[in-house]
Amino acid sequence: MAGQNKDFYRVLGVDEKASEDDIKKAYRKLAKKHHPDANPGDQQAAERFKEIGEAYAVLKDAEKRKQYDQMRKYGAFGLGGRPGPGAAGRRRPEPGSTETSFSFEDLQGGFGNISDLFSSLFDLGKKPGGDARSTGAAKGDDVEYVVEIPFLTAVRGGKVSVEVAITEDCATCGGDGAAPGTEKRRCSECGGTGSVSFGQGGFAVSRPCPACFGRGQIPSTPCPSCGGRGSVRQHRKLQINVPEGVDTGSKMRLSGQGERGRAGGTPGDLILSFRVQPHRFFRRENLDIHVTVPINIVQATLGSKVRVRTVSGKKVVLRIPPGTQSGTKFRIRGQGVRKGERIGDQYVEVTVSVPDRLSEEEQRAMEEFAEASGLKH
Repeated sequence: MAGQNKDFYRVLGVDEKASEDDIKKAYRKLAKKHHPDANPGDQQAAERFKEIGEAYAVLKDAEKRKQYDQMRKYGAFGLGGRPGPGAAGRRRPEPGSTETSFSFEDLQGGFGNISDLFSSLFDLGKKPGGDARSTGAAKGDDVEYVVEIPFLTAVRGGKVSVEVAITEDCATCGGDGAAPGTEKRRCSECGGTGSVSFGQGGFAVSRPCPACFGRGQIPSTPCPSCGGRGSVRQHRKLQINVPEGVDTGSKMRLSGQGERGRAGGTPGDLILSFRVQPHRFFRRENLDIHVTVPINIVQATLGSKVRVRTVSGKKVVLRIPPGTQSGTKFRIRGQGVRKGERIGDQYVEVTVSVPDRLSEEEQRAMEEFAEASGLKH
């Protein structure tokens, strides 16, 4: 939902008086549905996921939500509030003021997707106190990415390949937004300052100019590769070394692998959040591994030895004592997950399986066993 129809409450499908819990529940449900990992190659889902994240970033924060509700009330961006005089048109500066004029109509007609302005208004995805488009060099944004890894890779460590979408300087124009060999002129919207002020009454906001993207200059001929933005969205493939012992929710920070810095600033970091796939045999609880091994009634009654797989790849011989009951658990020390200096154990639960059918010979043997044991009536 872009441009003038962008309404964060509608994006999350909640009422404007929704509680924090309602907003959180709606976000989690939609984020899970539209997450890029669940929709590989679906650009529409990726954009929807980004939109959901923007909406949640504002509505979950009491102060940002209050500011957003005020803007909505004034009818800014065509969000269906009660527009006051001039709210949908051009705001004229007071005589003697240094403010420059700004038109919301221009936003809808000339500057394309208004989501960039929303992002700057509410610092979506930015660190507290930071403004990615203020003048001067600034560090790029950190990027958080969820990586699914196999169970045994999480336990033992190993390498995985990930592909992340990163905004980088346009190679054609070098990041200034102008077609090679063309000139740039001072931005008429911001007067070359790179920022504009807008609002109504006592409510005003000064933010980077959406016409020149905060640069203060507009190219006479926009770069054909990036449309004058100076940046492009690229997919970067990385080989990641997963440490042993990571679990779902574990994070890894890769310095300088995030979004590009502005005006020569250092790039942000890439923060990888791991999600471990389930295994058909092993189950993890903290550093301990749990498995279930079936044995037959003879093994349970007379005792036996069984070979049990471990996460290290080795098989351990486990002694089953005579008379073992179904559901009995055995511990194999030091065969769990290793994390630093700590290592867990492996717990083996045995289940006694009873055959559905017996051959005549097996039937006679069971009857003889029952009679000798005094179990036959």
